[in-house]
Amino acid sequence: MTKVKKYLFIIVVFFVVFQSKAQEQVESIEINLYNASVKDLAENIEKQGGYRFYYEQTLFDSLKVNINHTKASLKEILNKAFKGTDFKYAIYGKAVFLTKDKEILTELPSQFTGRSKITTQKEDIRLAADISTKTVQIATLENKLYTIGKKTAMSQTTGTLAGNIKNVETGEPISGVSVFVDKPRIGAITNEFGFYSLTLPLGKHEINIRAVGLKDTRRQILLQGDGKLDINLTDEPFSLKEVVITTEKASNIRRTQMGIEKLDIKTIKQVPTVFGEADILRVVLTLPGVKSVGESSTGFNVRGGSVDQNLILFNDATIYNPSHFFGFFSAFNPEVIKDVQLYKGSLPAKYGGRLSSVLELNSREGNKKAFTGTAGIGLITSRLNIEGPLIKDKTSFIVGGRTTYSNWITDLLPEKSGYRGAKASFYDINLHVSHQQNDKNSFYATGYFSNDKSNLATDTTFMYSNQNVSLRWKHSFNNKLYGILSGGYDKYSYNNYSKYKDDVDYKLKFAIGQTNLKTNFNYYPTARWNIDFGGSTIYYKNYQGSLEPYSDKSLVVADILQTEQALESAVFAEHRYDLTDAITLNAGLRYSFFNYLGPANVNIYADGLDKTDANIVTVENYGSKKTIKTYHSPEYRLGARIAITPDFSVKAGYNTQRQYIHMLSNTTSISPTDVWKLSDRNIAPQHGSQVSVGLYKNFKANTIETSIEAYHKKINNFLDYKSGAVLILNHKIEQDVLPTQGKAYGIEFLVKKLTGKLNGWLSYTYSRTLLKTEDVSGSNSINDGKYYPANYDKPHDFTLIGNYRFSHRVSFSLNLTYSTGRPITLPVGKYYYAGGQRLLYSERNQYRIPDYLRSDISFNILGNHKKTQLTHSSWTFGVYNLTGRKNVFSTFFSSENKLINGYQLSIFGTAIPYVNYNIRFK
Repeated sequence: MTKVKKYLFIIVVFFVVFQSKAQEQVESIEINLYNASVKDLAENIEKQGGYRFYYEQTLFDSLKVNINHTKASLKEILNKAFKGTDFKYAIYGKAVFLTKDKEILTELPSQFTGRSKITTQKEDIRLAADISTKTVQIATLENKLYTIGKKTAMSQTTGTLAGNIKNVETGEPISGVSVFVDKPRIGAITNEFGFYSLTLPLGKHEINIRAVGLKDTRRQILLQGDGKLDINLTDEPFSLKEVVITTEKASNIRRTQMGIEKLDIKTIKQVPTVFGEADILRVVLTLPGVKSVGESSTGFNVRGGSVDQNLILFNDATIYNPSHFFGFFSAFNPEVIKDVQLYKGSLPAKYGGRLSSVLELNSREGNKKAFTGTAGIGLITSRLNIEGPLIKDKTSFIVGGRTTYSNWITDLLPEKSGYRGAKASFYDINLHVSHQQNDKNSFYATGYFSNDKSNLATDTTFMYSNQNVSLRWKHSFNNKLYGILSGGYDKYSYNNYSKYKDDVDYKLKFAIGQTNLKTNFNYYPTARWNIDFGGSTIYYKNYQGSLEPYSDKSLVVADILQTEQALESAVFAEHRYDLTDAITLNAGLRYSFFNYLGPANVNIYADGLDKTDANIVTVENYGSKKTIKTYHSPEYRLGARIAITPDFSVKAGYNTQRQYIHMLSNTTSISPTDVWKLSDRNIAPQHGSQVSVGLYKNFKANTIETSIEAYHKKINNFLDYKSGAVLILNHKIEQDVLPTQGKAYGIEFLVKKLTGKLNGWLSYTYSRTLLKTEDVSGSNSINDGKYYPANYDKPHDFTLIGNYRFSHRVSFSLNLTYSTGRPITLPVGKYYYAGGQRLLYSERNQYRIPDYLRSDISFNILGNHKKTQLTHSSWTFGVYNLTGRKNVFSTFFSSENKLINGYQLSIFGTAIPYVNYNIRFK
């Protein structure tokens, strides 16, 4: 018996040793790597040994592995790879956990009893996930395997993954996030609602989620069919060291559309502006291809277009006058804005009605987790914003308001300035409510109201206001199709009045209102196709203007222009197709209709003759809602992108547009006396086309973006005016306007760096905008029918925006701007007529005012960053126009003692210091 036991013992020992040796031999891994990443190491081991690695990739970016033709066990290879570093590893079965500094234990210490288990840190690390299928899963862990969809028939090879990306702290959706897989190379960008959709082969995938300013993350999924996965992201703590950005953040390289500039509110707040108030429109003016006619002027010009050729949308609501106090302040409260996107080249097919650009502003939805707010106090304005959940994680609101108390500054002006005692007051109110009914339906409501009341120490008071209401419903039909139905009402009006003497006091009024309804559908049939389609209709009611007595004592005779009505409708479809991984094509068609409606009395002029009273053949009367004139035309959108390398691409685009409304103005910028005019039987719509090409190259792991874009644009039926034209209360305005042809061309350079201690951008634009105007007979032609520069033609434009962060709390910002002076018409001689001196003027816009140059600086000082603190405060100190340069805004001439004297006007002829105090509370 003893011998039997001995033999059995020998057999068992032999068997165990044999099995151990056999297993060790199987687990022998051959590695040959030079200057490789941990990802390369993990992939090699996973292929040979069947292991699965779990680690935070960003922690291992700095580690390079060098192992020459080594055949060894897993432990020996990892020991060699991590020798002399702070990196640790732990092996549990076929799972390998890589960490830095801290080690994961795979068994309990000896002083404890019970079953061994994996000890984790803040988040659980799980080897697999057998999750019951839900309608929507919220993925919070990187190393957990999420099962998406139900197992389907063998014939199905792909599934669609969709979901929403939100901020983990506020619950607000995040737009512009890149969601992608490496193998196969398939990706998507979240839209304004944070929605994404990916069609992938069935099986296991690692989903990468990346965006500037947010912490990179990933999710492991097992895709069995169509399903949804919502992901919450956290803000990336600011690092004073350089941040490495992956290629997936290079949206400027990948997207097909050209001429798109996107700014988030954090970037906008860093740019110094007059009086220290964060100003969205002033920052837009620093972008290449965007100009204005002068300092503190309302409106902006994009690639040779006039100010009325820009469509400004705030949550789908049209804003006609985007400024306060004659352009000194932007009409948008920066605390409620999430991001700003400017389309200046390839306009998406869903947008229409303007020739030059679309400025799209999206508001924040408000914190869905907790009540918070911000407040700010400046020398001229103050603001207060409150946000929070109405129903936690479901319904949120944000409300903001601004007002001014600037009258104390005008009271300090010297008497000789002529502006002492001037009054300036304005306010704006924003309200936005969002409600997520379920995973398929969300509702949004936006209200925006602004009002101005100002006078410049004269008897005339200017009052104007914007009133906008918009409602939106977003519905997800499935993972591949969702739609948005929106409607609203927009109105811009002014009510100016004069109280000089009782018998001559008057009220001058104007208003334009529009009711709109829009649909927009997005369809993702495959990984390579993306289709947008929909339609829109706008009903205009234009009160062209009225002059009325201010009171019963006034002798002013009432003069009221007839009200205009029209219906503008459009249908559109646009699709993007990835021909290969390197080539993407974009094609779109928009067909627009415009019906000018009665009631109206219309002058009919003789064909081929000038529009004058002498050439009126008859006056036709049209009844209510009768169609007077119909215009319709297709609008094309074409684009292509070729990726030469992952960080270098070439793009080209062509598009056409139609514009059916016109702004009539006798000033070079928007003013409170401008009126809008609808296209009618005698005034045709504007139309234009643009072709553009561009080169896009990123450097240093996509931390530096560069681009060169060249464009050529044609404009037809742009309205210019005869000399001495009367634009206000003109019952026959078609007699004083001339259809004008225009051409614009230019080249734009941009270098942008938005990460690291030193960030900002530098832009330079060379461009020309030329117009040609002539009437039928040639008697009223401008400059004998030759091309002349537009009022906003400024060939050279240079801007430098620089920000330097000394520490987490202290930063410095610099803004440097130079541009060619805008064109003006000057007197070139004088003569005597009827006993007085008269001026002889040059050709239109033959001369220029002096070049424009300005520099601004600001210091931003933040409070501490304690999360538990109830309030967080910050200070902003700065100087606008640091050198005190007297930049010329305009020139004018005055007759004094029978002599003509010329003058130059500067808006800010001195350095203007400012200070702002801001507070955020929760």
